[in-house]
Amino acid sequence: MAASRPGDTPATPDLPTRFRPAELPRRKPLSFALKPDAAHCAALAEELELLGLRKLRFEGTLSPTGREDWDLDASLGATVVQPCVSTLAPVTTRIDEDVQRRFRTRLPDDDTTGEIEMPEDDTLEPLPEAIDLEAVLAEALTLALPPYPRAADAAPDQTVFTEPGKAPMTDEDARPFAGLAGLKDRLQGGGPGDTDDD
Repeated sequence: MAASRPGDTPATPDLPTRFRPAELPRRKPLSFALKPDAAHCAALAEELELLGLRKLRFEGTLSPTGREDWDLDASLGATVVQPCVSTLAPVTTRIDEDVQRRFRTRLPDDDTTGEIEMPEDDTLEPLPEAIDLEAVLAEALTLALPPYPRAADAAPDQTVFTEPGKAPMTDEDARPFAGLAGLKDRLQGGGPGDTDDD
């Protein structure tokens, strides 16, 4: 997978997708644009158990901040095809997500004991020895995938209620009791036309 910069021509050699922060110039942001080819998309689709992956693009900037830290601001675009959770029919979804990573040499709540509490800001990450854009892309795409893709004509899942060792009660089984619940409410509250004999 090659990273291209604005203004590159098709003849530009493949550029790296891994960057060592310690070796990057700190005077200005580094722009990148990843456009994985069909082979890379197929490999990533297999890894994520997708039926298809196309129009994948990941572009943005790596910007120096402070003395050693870096910010990644990017946009992720992809068209994914997943199996429907009910019918396994293909479900196509367009994904367009903003991606942010704040790579820090020291995280909030970091202490000398070696224990790091998870910060509330989920964009914060420890500054790695090398920032791997392909890994960030794969992680961002994984998080953006619909967790329960469903085809438009798929029937809703049936809810089943049960306790260990007992036969499950389905939605259909529960429906007759709805009428009994209404009858109980009427008997307890008194229906229309009830009179007070006292």
